[in-house]
Amino acid sequence: MARFSANLGFLWKDLSLPDAIRQARKAAFDAVECHWPYGAAPDEVYQALTETGLAMLSLNTRPGDPAKKDFGLCAVPGREVEAQEAIREAVSYARFIRTPFIHVMAGQAEGEAAHRCFLENLDYAADQAEKDGIQLLIEPINQREIPGYFLRSTEQAAQIIEDLGRPSIRLMFDCYHVQIIEGDLSHRLETLLPLIGHVQIAAVPDRGEPDRGEVNYGHIVRLLDDLGYRGAIGAEYRPRGAIEDGLGWLFDLRGA
Repeated sequence: MARFSANLGFLWKDLSLPDAIRQARKAAFDAVECHWPYGAAPDEVYQALTETGLAMLSLNTRPGDPAKKDFGLCAVPGREVEAQEAIREAVSYARFIRTPFIHVMAGQAEGEAAHRCFLENLDYAADQAEKDGIQLLIEPINQREIPGYFLRSTEQAAQIIEDLGRPSIRLMFDCYHVQIIEGDLSHRLETLLPLIGHVQIAAVPDRGEPDRGEVNYGHIVRLLDDLGYRGAIGAEYRPRGAIEDGLGWLFDLRGA
């Protein structure tokens, strides 16, 4: 049976992170994940995780300076000091709350200098994270939502993982982004599964609950099971209405 993780960057974001964890448990999710937990005391987050029996599967490095509309720093030349501070902060937080994955956000950049910068910062991040058995995720993000984002395809991400040769660096396969960028989800999952650390879902094109739109998630869930994927599937969607009113998909896909 498939397991599903509530992404608390989009779900119950009006609540404190500890209370959002408790709400995810009440809604019958199997795990949780988040974007940027840094405003919440890690001991309170860990207490909520322990109380509910849920694991926090992933968190992101900080996006950067809100005034500059940053969406990550690790591929941005000239921002290496900030990027590595964000990496150390994420590793420390993940270590405390026992989170197995950190999404290392590349940011908006392009060209050979950005490529070298990203590889250097990923190598640095792997040195920090591997001490605690933490794995790193890199994620292609569609240009429609984040113009200029450095990671623009699964092929580019796979090449970076191969070039670095660090087993701790894995692919975040967000079906929503991949469908918009390049489509062909079934073939890409089959081909890339050895590199995939985590899978996320949302409806395409509206990024709502994964119960409609152009992707048949019943098929995707069954395919992942057939391929031997045993991780949780992250529900990173923006609710169309009240969260609890839209959870029918969870029970449908869990039985798929």
